[in-house]
Amino acid sequence: MNSCRVSVSVIVPTYGEAENLPRLVPLIAQAFHARGWKWEIIVIDDNSPDSTPQVLETLVRQWPQMRYLIRKEQRGLSSAVLAGFALASHEYLLVMDADLSHPPEAAPGLIDPLLAGTADFVIGSRYVAGGRTEKWSVFRRLNSALATLLCRPFCGGVKDPMAGFFALARQTWRNADELNPVGYKIGLELLVKCRVSRVVETPIVFRNRTHGTSKLTLREQFRYLEHLRRLFAYQFSRSAMFRRIMFYRRRRCGI
Repeated sequence: MNSCRVSVSVIVPTYGEAENLPRLVPLIAQAFHARGWKWEIIVIDDNSPDSTPQVLETLVRQWPQMRYLIRKEQRGLSSAVLAGFALASHEYLLVMDADLSHPPEAAPGLIDPLLAGTADFVIGSRYVAGGRTEKWSVFRRLNSALATLLCRPFCGGVKDPMAGFFALARQTWRNADELNPVGYKIGLELLVKCRVSRVVETPIVFRNRTHGTSKLTLREQFRYLEHLRRLFAYQFSRSAMFRRIMFYRRRRCGI
């Protein structure tokens, strides 16, 4: 594909990332400029109490490809990503964190399989050959392994379905069933409800944040369990058994 025709919207949900954004944006710009692609960055901020609004205003003056939205009524990473999708103007959608845990230089590589027509959904993966995490504690590794195990029934052989670094075509998102994620695992929601059949996992090194604080709280972990419950209900409602039950129920009721 002609590089001039490739266009990517990078969606970055934020809360309290004022220190990281000035480092992140130039790195994203460098990565996409190197490919000669058309790109934009859309930051969706949940009314951060730090200096994020001032930082964003400075950055948009430096980078005309950047836009932002500060949400004062809604909260949550998943809904922030969907808000970014709604504002995006380009053909491909790429989601990444603002804390530099996802390597910006790897971002174009997530678009390549989409361009080649070999994937519908691409993940920057920690758990395929060549991927890894930096200096995680035993507790964090166990926590991630358990969370991944719990969602396996929804995503088959995908090794890193919990990843927040992923890309898909705009049309794939538009074809999704109704999205109603709770918590922070929007990638898992999209994997299931976009009904993608071809998933490619590109290895990345997941880095530890150096500024700001993690948003992974006990409350978010309980919200993740609620998200899994919703996905189970969704999958069951689409099953052949459920459709047969509803068919016979309607017949019995004369509907």
